[in-house]
Amino acid sequence: MTKDDKPDRSNRDTHYATLRRAVRDTKRERGEIPTPPQWRQKSNKDWKPPQLQSEQVFLYGLHTVRAALANPDRKLIKLSVTQNAFARLEIGDPEAAPCPVEFVSPQDIDKVLGPEAIHQGVMLETRALPVRRLEALKESPLLLVLDQVTDPHNVGAILRSAVAFGAGGLVTTQRHSPTESGVLAKSASGALELIPYIQITNLADALGDLHRLGFQTIGLDSEGPAELEGSFASDRIALVLGSEGKGLRQKTRDTVTSLARLDMPGEIKSLNVSNAAAVALYAARQHLAKKG
Repeated sequence: MTKDDKPDRSNRDTHYATLRRAVRDTKRERGEIPTPPQWRQKSNKDWKPPQLQSEQVFLYGLHTVRAALANPDRKLIKLSVTQNAFARLEIGDPEAAPCPVEFVSPQDIDKVLGPEAIHQGVMLETRALPVRRLEALKESPLLLVLDQVTDPHNVGAILRSAVAFGAGGLVTTQRHSPTESGVLAKSASGALELIPYIQITNLADALGDLHRLGFQTIGLDSEGPAELEGSFASDRIALVLGSEGKGLRQKTRDTVTSLARLDMPGEIKSLNVSNAAAVALYAARQHLAKKG
């Protein structure tokens, strides 16, 4: 067959190839399939994170953005979204959205968030949530306190567990802890909008304030002298968890009401901090249910 005899691609072949590309792009937009490595490497080389203004936050992901749009305490600036993602947000008409809507391509969002962000075709520009105080938690029977847990993915997962088990708030330090961000919010999958995230300057002072509010503060330590289930002695519990690797600082260990360990009969005696938080929350919730 000569070059002139080579058949052209038919309109049908072209049509189906376009459909296949559209399906792949939609799946990448939803985060169901990864972006090819060669695309990510090329984008990574050229991408630089934008300079954020004070209080400026970019949230992304369907669950995260849906929760933020429904949060009356969240100041919304602009929703950047693909046509497909907008339909999945189930807002209806763009005019019904609580903030201006801009329809964009996934690549437009990549330019702001970077090629590694699984944004699912939606990005929301907002302002940081209002600052909360410890006094706002005084009516809650169950709190979580983090002693310099630095990984936003871990803190996001802990926020999800805290909401799932009905904790009234998450208290953490301003230093060596993640600030409100898209990564934290995406890992929390909407939980950031549902529970106070309170950052304090001095953890020992904050624990003292919790004691005055009637909380028993229990520090989780793999070498704790007693099992957690037998350590509850109050109807108001604040569980204190330490950083990844280092655990609780000595000052924190000296300040909490008591130290306790999770009973783990297996060969491994410690858990990732987000897993430990979920187990401890379950145990505390069981105790509080018995107290009625």
